[in-house]
Amino acid sequence: MPQQIDGSVCGESMAHPKVDKSGERVRGMFAEIAPRYDFANRTLSGGIDVLWRRFTVRTAPPPASGAMLDLCTGTGDLAISYALNAGPGVRVVGADFCQPMLDHAVVKSRRKGLPVEWVEADAMALPFPAASFDLVTVAFGLRNIADTRQGLAEMARVTRPGGRLAILEFSLPSNPVVRASYLWYFRNVLPRLGNGLAANGSDAYRYLNESVEEFPSGERLASIVREAGYESLAMHPLTFGIATLTIAHRCGDAAAVSQEG
Repeated sequence: MPQQIDGSVCGESMAHPKVDKSGERVRGMFAEIAPRYDFANRTLSGGIDVLWRRFTVRTAPPPASGAMLDLCTGTGDLAISYALNAGPGVRVVGADFCQPMLDHAVVKSRRKGLPVEWVEADAMALPFPAASFDLVTVAFGLRNIADTRQGLAEMARVTRPGGRLAILEFSLPSNPVVRASYLWYFRNVLPRLGNGLAANGSDAYRYLNESVEEFPSGERLASIVREAGYESLAMHPLTFGIATLTIAHRCGDAAAVSQEG
């Protein structure tokens, strides 16, 4: 059952980040692991990430018309899943600031004959007009944006009033036993295994566990999503809470959004 999150925006501010999420570092790291990114992820997750994306598409389905944006799309898995389920005439855009990742997304969509638009773009300065999209999604990428609030503000700017936001992200389980086991695996096994599978020297999978532990979840995440301009939040914990799908609706009217753009 989803957890409905309501209430006013909390006054708590996010802590200064300890993990280096500078654009240069993150872009270089993902460029290095791009050739083996899909293989490493499928192996490390046992394929469960595929099921999470399917759940996302079912729970936050593509719009009946108009356009949708998959931000921090990486190699395009979620954008491609949406394109496979979208009706004729629905525009599907996948955006990422790492071109080597997008290169793999292009190959995958061409193999399937899907007309996904791939755009190299920084999540904190999107090259789209205000209120361009009926649905904005981001899977396992929000925590990689250097300024979470700025990224969410840009997502809100390009979402039409009443449009939806879907965030699929790793989270920390609330059950203490599951949480302890998860953190042990995340800290001790995943970095070594992931870095080996992805054949990289940038310690990308050490960054993964550090960024997940630092990233806000639950009510802390709900607070900054509301602060960005969304409402009616619902959170769906997945697989004992090791991932969470957050869905929200863009509040405000068309005139206000137009002024923001």
